[in-house]
Amino acid sequence: MGRRLCETMAGLEFYVSSRYADQAGPACTRFEPTELRALLTSTWQKYDGFILIMATGIVVRMIAPLLQSKETDPAVVVMDDAGRFAISLLSGHLGGGNELAGRCAYASGACAVVTTATDANDLPSFDMLAKEQGWVIDDISRIKTLNTLLLDYEEIAVVDATGRTRLWLGGRGRITFHETLADAADSQARGFLCVTSRILPEQVNPGQLLILRPRTLVLGIGCNRGTPLEEINEFVTYHLQQQGLSRKSICCIATVAAKRDETGLVDFAVLLGVPLRCFESDELNRVSFPSPPSEHALAAVGAAGVAEPAAILASGGGKLLLNKVKSANVTLAVAELAGA
Repeated sequence: MGRRLCETMAGLEFYVSSRYADQAGPACTRFEPTELRALLTSTWQKYDGFILIMATGIVVRMIAPLLQSKETDPAVVVMDDAGRFAISLLSGHLGGGNELAGRCAYASGACAVVTTATDANDLPSFDMLAKEQGWVIDDISRIKTLNTLLLDYEEIAVVDATGRTRLWLGGRGRITFHETLADAADSQARGFLCVTSRILPEQVNPGQLLILRPRTLVLGIGCNRGTPLEEINEFVTYHLQQQGLSRKSICCIATVAAKRDETGLVDFAVLLGVPLRCFESDELNRVSFPSPPSEHALAAVGAAGVAEPAAILASGGGKLLLNKVKSANVTLAVAELAGA
Protein backbone atom coordinates (compact mmCIF):
# COMPACT_ATOMS: atom_id res chain seq x y z
CA MET A 1 0.00 0.00 0.00
CA GLY A 2 2.78 2.40 0.91
CA ARG A 3 4.68 1.65 -2.27
CA ARG A 4 1.59 2.26 -4.36
CA LEU A 5 0.99 5.64 -2.72
CA CYS A 6 4.62 6.69 -3.20
CA GLU A 7 4.55 5.66 -6.86
CA THR A 8 1.37 7.64 -7.52
CA MET A 9 1.57 10.68 -5.22
CA ALA A 10 4.39 13.23 -5.40
CA GLY A 11 6.22 14.53 -2.36
CA LEU A 12 5.92 11.54 -0.06
CA GLU A 13 8.63 10.16 2.23
CA PHE A 14 8.25 6.49 3.06
CA TYR A 15 8.79 5.16 6.61
CA VAL A 16 8.45 1.41 7.10
CA SER A 17 8.61 -0.82 10.15
CA SER A 18 11.65 -3.08 10.04
CA ARG A 19 9.43 -6.15 10.04
CA TYR A 20 8.16 -5.17 6.55
CA ALA A 21 11.20 -3.30 5.23
CA ASP A 22 12.27 -6.16 2.94
CA GLN A 23 9.04 -5.63 0.97
CA ALA A 24 9.38 -1.85 0.77
CA GLY A 25 12.29 -1.43 -1.62
CA PRO A 26 15.37 0.75 -1.11
CA ALA A 27 13.60 4.12 -1.07
CA CYS A 28 12.37 3.92 2.50
CA THR A 29 13.45 4.79 6.01
CA ARG A 30 13.34 1.86 8.41
CA PHE A 31 12.24 2.12 12.03
CA GLU A 32 11.77 -0.40 14.80
CA PRO A 33 8.15 -1.02 15.88
CA THR A 34 8.99 0.17 19.39
CA GLU A 35 10.18 3.50 17.95
CA LEU A 36 6.89 4.42 16.29
CA ARG A 37 5.66 6.86 18.95
CA ALA A 38 9.05 8.59 19.19
CA LEU A 39 9.31 8.77 15.40
CA LEU A 40 5.91 10.44 15.08
CA THR A 41 6.74 12.89 17.88
CA SER A 42 10.09 13.86 16.35
CA THR A 43 8.64 14.42 12.86
CA TRP A 44 5.35 16.07 13.90
CA GLN A 45 6.53 19.59 13.03
CA LYS A 46 8.53 18.48 9.98
CA TYR A 47 5.69 17.50 7.65
CA ASP A 48 2.47 19.14 6.42
CA GLY A 49 0.67 15.81 6.62
CA PHE A 50 0.87 12.15 7.63
CA ILE A 51 -0.61 9.05 6.02
CA LEU A 52 -0.60 6.35 8.67
CA ILE A 53 -1.40 2.80 7.54
CA MET A 54 -2.51 1.24 10.79
CA ALA A 55 -5.47 1.07 13.16
CA THR A 56 -7.20 4.37 13.97
CA GLY A 57 -7.05 3.67 17.69
CA ILE A 58 -3.26 3.44 17.62
CA VAL A 59 -3.06 6.78 15.80
CA VAL A 60 -5.45 8.54 18.19
CA ARG A 61 -3.45 7.46 21.22
CA MET A 62 -0.14 8.55 19.66
CA ILE A 63 -1.13 11.96 18.34
CA ALA A 64 -3.33 13.11 21.24
CA PRO A 65 -0.41 14.61 23.26
CA LEU A 66 0.90 16.37 20.13
CA LEU A 67 -2.21 18.36 19.23
CA GLN A 68 -2.03 22.15 19.52
CA SER A 69 -4.36 24.00 17.16
CA LYS A 70 -6.25 23.49 13.92
CA GLU A 71 -4.18 26.40 12.61
CA THR A 72 -0.87 24.55 13.10
CA ASP A 73 -1.53 20.80 13.36
CA PRO A 74 -0.61 18.78 10.26
CA ALA A 75 -3.15 16.78 8.30
CA VAL A 76 -3.53 13.18 9.42
CA VAL A 77 -5.04 10.47 7.22
CA VAL A 78 -5.43 6.90 8.48
CA MET A 79 -5.65 3.94 6.11
CA ASP A 80 -6.42 0.33 6.97
CA ASP A 81 -3.90 -2.17 5.66
CA ALA A 82 -6.51 -3.75 3.38
CA GLY A 83 -6.78 -0.44 1.55
CA ARG A 84 -10.53 -0.07 1.93
CA PHE A 85 -10.69 3.31 3.64
CA ALA A 86 -8.72 6.59 3.74
CA ILE A 87 -9.96 8.44 6.81
CA SER A 88 -9.41 12.19 7.23
CA LEU A 89 -8.72 12.18 10.97
CA LEU A 90 -7.20 15.60 11.72
CA SER A 91 -7.00 19.10 10.22
CA GLY A 92 -9.49 18.31 7.49
CA HIS A 93 -9.93 21.89 6.32
CA LEU A 94 -7.02 24.21 7.13
CA GLY A 95 -4.47 21.41 7.24
CA GLY A 96 -5.73 19.79 4.05
CA GLY A 97 -6.67 16.44 5.60
CA ASN A 98 -9.84 16.05 3.55
CA GLU A 99 -7.97 16.75 0.33
CA LEU A 100 -5.19 14.35 1.30
CA ALA A 101 -7.72 11.62 2.06
CA GLY A 102 -9.18 12.14 -1.40
CA ARG A 103 -5.76 11.87 -3.01
CA CYS A 104 -5.04 8.65 -1.09
CA ALA A 105 -8.39 7.22 -2.15
CA TYR A 106 -7.74 8.08 -5.81
CA ALA A 107 -4.26 6.54 -5.71
CA SER A 108 -5.26 3.33 -3.96
CA GLY A 109 -8.87 2.69 -4.85
CA ALA A 110 -9.94 3.19 -1.24
CA CYS A 111 -13.06 5.03 -0.09
CA ALA A 112 -12.34 8.50 1.31
CA VAL A 113 -13.98 8.98 4.70
CA VAL A 114 -14.65 12.67 5.45
CA THR A 115 -16.74 13.54 8.51
CA THR A 116 -16.52 17.34 8.73
CA ALA A 117 -20.11 18.54 8.92
CA THR A 118 -19.98 21.10 6.12
CA ASP A 119 -18.51 18.59 3.68
CA ALA A 120 -20.99 15.90 4.74
CA ASN A 121 -23.83 18.32 3.98
CA ASP A 122 -22.28 19.63 0.74
CA LEU A 123 -21.82 23.11 2.21
CA PRO A 124 -18.87 25.50 2.04
CA SER A 125 -16.91 26.28 5.19
CA PHE A 126 -15.42 29.56 6.26
CA ASP A 127 -12.04 28.07 7.15
CA MET A 128 -11.75 26.68 3.62
CA LEU A 129 -12.79 30.07 2.24
CA ALA A 130 -9.90 31.63 4.15
CA LYS A 131 -7.44 28.95 3.09
CA GLU A 132 -8.26 29.05 -0.61
CA GLN A 133 -8.22 32.85 -0.77
CA GLY A 134 -5.01 33.13 1.27
CA TRP A 135 -6.77 35.15 3.98
CA VAL A 136 -5.75 35.13 7.64
CA ILE A 137 -8.36 34.12 10.22
CA ASP A 138 -8.43 36.80 12.91
CA ASP A 139 -9.94 34.59 15.63
CA ILE A 140 -9.99 30.86 14.88
CA SER A 141 -12.65 30.22 17.55
CA ARG A 142 -15.24 32.10 15.46
CA ILE A 143 -14.93 29.59 12.60
CA LYS A 144 -16.86 26.90 14.47
CA THR A 145 -19.60 29.40 15.37
CA LEU A 146 -20.19 30.55 11.79
CA ASN A 147 -19.94 27.07 10.30
CA THR A 148 -22.57 25.93 12.79
CA LEU A 149 -24.86 28.81 11.82
CA LEU A 150 -24.36 27.86 8.18
CA LEU A 151 -25.34 24.26 8.92
CA ASP A 152 -28.41 25.40 10.89
CA TYR A 153 -29.49 27.65 8.01
CA GLU A 154 -29.32 30.76 10.19
CA GLU A 155 -28.78 34.13 8.50
CA ILE A 156 -25.16 35.28 8.17
CA ALA A 157 -24.44 38.86 7.10
CA VAL A 158 -21.33 39.34 4.97
CA VAL A 159 -19.30 42.48 4.28
CA ASP A 160 -16.69 41.81 1.60
CA ALA A 161 -15.67 44.48 -0.87
CA THR A 162 -13.61 41.94 -2.86
CA GLY A 163 -16.73 39.99 -3.89
CA ARG A 164 -14.89 36.69 -3.44
CA THR A 165 -17.08 35.46 -0.61
CA ARG A 166 -20.19 35.74 -2.79
CA LEU A 167 -18.51 33.67 -5.51
CA TRP A 168 -17.21 31.10 -3.02
CA LEU A 169 -20.57 30.55 -1.35
CA GLY A 170 -22.28 30.21 -4.72
CA GLY A 171 -25.76 30.78 -3.33
CA ARG A 172 -25.41 28.12 -0.64
CA GLY A 173 -26.51 28.95 2.88
CA ARG A 174 -28.70 31.75 4.17
CA ILE A 175 -26.39 34.65 3.39
CA THR A 176 -27.03 38.38 3.01
CA PHE A 177 -24.49 40.87 1.68
CA HIS A 178 -24.00 44.42 2.96
CA GLU A 179 -21.89 47.44 2.09
CA THR A 180 -20.81 48.23 5.66
CA LEU A 181 -20.59 46.39 8.95
CA ALA A 182 -22.96 48.95 10.49
CA ASP A 183 -25.57 47.96 7.87
CA ALA A 184 -24.94 44.29 8.59
CA ALA A 185 -25.32 44.85 12.34
CA ASP A 186 -28.78 46.37 11.73
CA SER A 187 -29.94 43.19 10.01
CA GLN A 188 -31.58 40.19 11.64
CA ALA A 189 -28.49 38.05 11.08
CA ARG A 190 -27.24 35.69 13.76
CA GLY A 191 -23.63 35.76 12.56
CA PHE A 192 -21.36 38.14 10.69
CA LEU A 193 -18.38 37.89 8.36
CA CYS A 194 -16.20 40.85 7.47
CA VAL A 195 -13.29 40.68 5.04
CA THR A 196 -11.06 43.66 5.78
CA SER A 197 -7.52 44.81 6.48
CA ARG A 198 -8.91 47.47 8.83
CA ILE A 199 -9.07 47.29 12.60
CA LEU A 200 -12.76 47.58 13.45
CA PRO A 201 -13.94 49.98 16.17
CA GLU A 202 -15.71 48.33 19.07
CA GLN A 203 -18.97 50.23 18.50
CA VAL A 204 -19.50 48.52 15.13
CA ASN A 205 -18.22 45.13 16.19
CA PRO A 206 -21.24 42.84 16.67
CA GLY A 207 -21.03 39.54 18.49
CA GLN A 208 -20.57 36.34 16.49
CA LEU A 209 -18.27 38.25 14.10
CA LEU A 210 -15.63 36.45 12.07
CA ILE A 211 -12.97 38.69 10.54
CA LEU A 212 -10.86 37.44 7.64
CA ARG A 213 -7.76 39.42 6.77
CA PRO A 214 -6.79 39.60 3.08
CA ARG A 215 -3.04 39.97 2.64
CA THR A 216 -3.14 43.27 0.78
CA LEU A 217 -0.76 45.61 2.67
CA VAL A 218 2.78 46.34 1.54
CA LEU A 219 5.23 47.94 3.93
CA GLY A 220 7.86 50.12 2.29
CA ILE A 221 10.70 50.46 4.78
CA GLY A 222 14.03 52.22 4.77
CA CYS A 223 16.39 52.27 7.72
CA ASN A 224 19.86 53.28 8.81
CA ARG A 225 22.49 50.58 8.93
CA GLY A 226 22.32 48.53 12.13
CA THR A 227 18.77 49.48 13.12
CA PRO A 228 17.55 46.61 15.33
CA LEU A 229 14.44 44.52 14.79
CA GLU A 230 12.82 45.84 17.97
CA GLU A 231 13.03 49.45 16.83
CA ILE A 232 11.59 48.68 13.39
CA ASN A 233 8.80 46.58 14.90
CA GLU A 234 7.83 49.23 17.44
CA PHE A 235 7.77 51.99 14.81
CA VAL A 236 5.68 49.96 12.35
CA THR A 237 3.28 48.74 15.03
CA TYR A 238 2.59 52.27 16.24
CA HIS A 239 1.83 53.66 12.78
CA LEU A 240 -0.32 50.70 11.73
CA GLN A 241 -2.40 51.24 14.87
CA GLN A 242 -2.65 54.94 14.11
CA GLN A 243 -3.96 54.12 10.64
CA GLY A 244 -6.28 51.38 11.89
CA LEU A 245 -4.57 48.70 9.80
CA SER A 246 -4.08 45.08 10.84
CA ARG A 247 -0.58 43.65 10.67
CA LYS A 248 -2.19 40.31 9.78
CA SER A 249 -2.92 41.81 6.34
CA ILE A 250 0.75 42.50 5.56
CA CYS A 251 1.82 40.55 2.47
CA CYS A 252 5.42 41.74 2.09
CA ILE A 253 8.09 44.25 3.04
CA ALA A 254 9.72 46.28 0.28
CA THR A 255 13.03 48.12 0.40
CA VAL A 256 16.09 49.05 -1.62
CA ALA A 257 18.50 46.34 -2.81
CA ALA A 258 21.29 47.82 -0.70
CA LYS A 259 19.32 46.73 2.39
CA ARG A 260 18.74 43.11 1.38
CA ASP A 261 21.18 41.93 4.07
CA GLU A 262 20.09 44.43 6.72
CA THR A 263 19.68 42.20 9.78
CA GLY A 264 16.88 44.18 11.42
CA LEU A 265 14.80 44.18 8.22
CA VAL A 266 15.47 40.53 7.45
CA ASP A 267 14.51 39.55 11.00
CA PHE A 268 11.37 41.70 10.85
CA ALA A 269 10.25 39.93 7.67
CA VAL A 270 10.82 36.58 9.40
CA LEU A 271 8.84 37.78 12.41
CA LEU A 272 5.90 38.68 10.18
CA GLY A 273 6.29 35.57 8.04
CA VAL A 274 6.38 37.58 4.80
CA PRO A 275 8.94 37.99 2.01
CA LEU A 276 11.40 40.87 1.82
CA ARG A 277 11.32 42.33 -1.70
CA CYS A 278 14.29 44.42 -2.78
CA PHE A 279 14.49 46.88 -5.67
CA GLU A 280 17.51 48.44 -7.30
CA SER A 281 17.98 52.17 -6.82
CA ASP A 282 17.36 52.94 -10.49
CA GLU A 283 14.02 51.10 -10.29
CA LEU A 284 13.00 53.24 -7.32
CA ASN A 285 14.08 56.41 -9.08
CA ARG A 286 11.69 55.73 -11.96
CA VAL A 287 8.67 55.80 -9.64
CA SER A 288 6.68 58.95 -8.93
CA PHE A 289 5.98 59.36 -5.23
CA PRO A 290 4.45 62.17 -3.16
CA SER A 291 7.18 63.08 -0.65
CA PRO A 292 10.11 65.36 -1.55
CA PRO A 293 13.35 63.61 -2.58
CA SER A 294 15.56 62.57 0.32
CA GLU A 295 19.14 63.82 0.14
CA HIS A 296 20.08 61.33 2.85
CA ALA A 297 18.73 58.34 0.88
CA LEU A 298 20.30 59.62 -2.34
CA ALA A 299 23.70 59.82 -0.70
CA ALA A 300 23.36 56.50 1.14
CA VAL A 301 21.84 54.19 -1.47
CA GLY A 302 21.54 56.26 -4.66
CA ALA A 303 17.74 56.52 -4.52
CA ALA A 304 15.72 59.70 -4.10
CA GLY A 305 13.38 57.75 -1.83
CA VAL A 306 12.97 54.24 -0.48
CA ALA A 307 9.82 53.69 1.57
CA GLU A 308 7.23 55.19 -0.80
CA PRO A 309 8.59 54.04 -4.18
CA ALA A 310 9.36 50.56 -2.82
CA ALA A 311 5.81 50.23 -1.45
CA ILE A 312 4.33 51.43 -4.74
CA LEU A 313 6.45 49.03 -6.80
CA ALA A 314 5.77 45.99 -4.60
CA SER A 315 2.04 46.72 -4.60
CA GLY A 316 1.90 46.79 -8.39
CA GLY A 317 1.18 50.51 -8.48
CA GLY A 318 -1.29 50.38 -5.63
CA LYS A 319 -2.55 53.30 -3.57
CA LEU A 320 -0.50 54.66 -0.69
CA LEU A 321 -2.51 54.36 2.52
CA LEU A 322 0.27 55.99 4.54
CA ASN A 323 2.70 58.47 3.05
CA LYS A 324 6.24 58.36 4.35
CA VAL A 325 6.70 58.80 8.08
CA LYS A 326 10.11 58.72 9.70
CA SER A 327 11.94 58.41 12.98
CA ALA A 328 15.62 58.86 13.63
CA ASN A 329 16.43 55.52 12.01
CA VAL A 330 13.34 54.24 10.14
CA THR A 331 11.14 55.41 7.28
CA LEU A 332 7.82 53.74 6.56
CA ALA A 333 5.11 53.91 3.91
CA VAL A 334 2.13 51.58 3.47
CA ALA A 335 0.50 50.74 0.15
CA GLU A 336 -2.44 48.55 -0.77
CA LEU A 337 -2.10 45.98 -3.54
CA ALA A 338 -3.47 47.26 -6.84
CA GLY A 339 -6.96 45.90 -7.44
CA ALA A 340 -7.49 44.89 -3.81
